[in-house]
Amino acid sequence: RFREIFCAVLQAHGPSLPDYRPCDQALNRLAGEGTSSGAAVDLSPSRARLVALVVPGIGYECFKPWLEPPDTVTKHLQAQGYDGMHIPVDALSGTQVNARQIRDAVMALHEEGGPPRIVLVGYSKGAPDILEALVGYPEIRGRIAAFVSAAGAIGGSPLANDAKQSQADLLRHFPKSECEPGDGKGVESLRPDVRRKWLAENSLPAGIRYYSVVALPEPERVSRILESGYRKLSRVDGRNDTQVIFYDQVLPGSTLLGYLNADHWAVAVPVSRSHTSISRTLVTRNDYPREALTEAILRFIEEDLAKPSLPAAGTGNLR
Repeated sequence: RFREIFCAVLQAHGPSLPDYRPCDQALNRLAGEGTSSGAAVDLSPSRARLVALVVPGIGYECFKPWLEPPDTVTKHLQAQGYDGMHIPVDALSGTQVNARQIRDAVMALHEEGGPPRIVLVGYSKGAPDILEALVGYPEIRGRIAAFVSAAGAIGGSPLANDAKQSQADLLRHFPKSECEPGDGKGVESLRPDVRRKWLAENSLPAGIRYYSVVALPEPERVSRILESGYRKLSRVDGRNDTQVIFYDQVLPGSTLLGYLNADHWAVAVPVSRSHTSISRTLVTRNDYPREALTEAILRFIEEDLAKPSLPAAGTGNLR
């Protein structure tokens, strides 16, 4: 169903959106996907008026001033009756510190009554940051309609086993960077043993819908600068997005929406849109229709929320 919605959004908006790509090039089809439902896709302005709150990955607040990301995703969502914003969290801190910041950002939003409208979207390390917030701060749960892991490091990354926090701290010297060192636990919190221990000891709160979007690029869709990470992870499993193996991106018990033909950065870090010279030499496969992707995710969730609730998670751990 997600493929139907994503394809409909791409067809409706077409080349008017940045980085347009035909649907069969934007989504990979794996064995077992099944056939389309054939149901019509409603592309009228949203009635649920969902708000996507995006939590970025490690280091983002360090290079965001240099990146100068265009606000095109939010503007596009607003034109469709949705809304979106970015939750700033510590670039280099672990999940506990960032979870508190997510809690504060959610609680600061004005509630208008009615059903929950917030969709938390965790990209990369942002996904475990959100998980920590949902488990640790029950006061936010009544405001959350759904949580989406988008190339999320749910199970961590083997790359973090050999990485040191001092390497991540180098991002503080990125051009225009003003980020702080935080608690110094950012890299540690991405190690697979840390993430899997946390998953084994915690349960998903009930009453929230959970979804996963997995980045799984074809080899020719990997940017040159990310090829080394792709090769390193391929020693463990070739099905990776250059930073996270595909199965570590899936939140246990969630609805799997689809496999994006995009590397880890292409999903959410729009380098090529503001730094074209770098995109020609290093970040060579960064183009992806993020506006259409985000709209499709929200339209799927809006449709799904209209269905009767299924038995929720919350009994037993996440392993």
